[in-house]
Amino acid sequence: MNHKERMLAGLPYKAWLDGLTEERLANKLKIHQYNQLSPDQPARREDLIRSILGDAGENINVEAPFHCDYGKNITVGKNFYTNYNCTILDVGRVVIGDNVMFAPNVSIYTAGHPVHPDSRNSGYEYGIAITIGDNVWLGGNVVVNPGVTIGSNVVVGAGSVVTKDIPGNVIAVGNPCRVVREITEEDRRFYFRDREFDVTDY
Repeated sequence: MNHKERMLAGLPYKAWLDGLTEERLANKLKIHQYNQLSPDQPARREDLIRSILGDAGENINVEAPFHCDYGKNITVGKNFYTNYNCTILDVGRVVIGDNVMFAPNVSIYTAGHPVHPDSRNSGYEYGIAITIGDNVWLGGNVVVNPGVTIGSNVVVGAGSVVTKDIPGNVIAVGNPCRVVREITEEDRRFYFRDREFDVTDY
């Protein structure tokens, strides 16, 4: 098993071996092009972001700047939107469902390093896959750590650091992120806290 295979298997690996440096450089060049595109080039933006990501559904919108390591290890579903300055360290696989929204400065980190300094200084690192379900909204400056699974229909509050799995159909906030309550049918009436919708076409 070479180091690229070890990386994708969630095993300790060295990031400069077996062509990984070259793959990251090739992706960085695409990312640089993407982040420099004029906003009035939607077709070029669409083509380029689809060449960066491993797989993507219909109707995706990735605001620049966007950053990732390899790109090909990221899968997003339909109707994906990420606001400015999203960073995805995709040394492990990142799977994102349908109808997912990221606010500005969301960071998805599959990458990590050993805790003990001797182990860390050896150069070995790891990537543990992250999965995000359907209909998820991550607030501004949310960080998702390696190995986390976030269930469907979840809202994660701004500034949260998600270190453990979050079940579906809940609101979760904090550092470390914790579930504060379930999302219920009653929530359908409100658009923000106790402010009720004055429209019916939603």
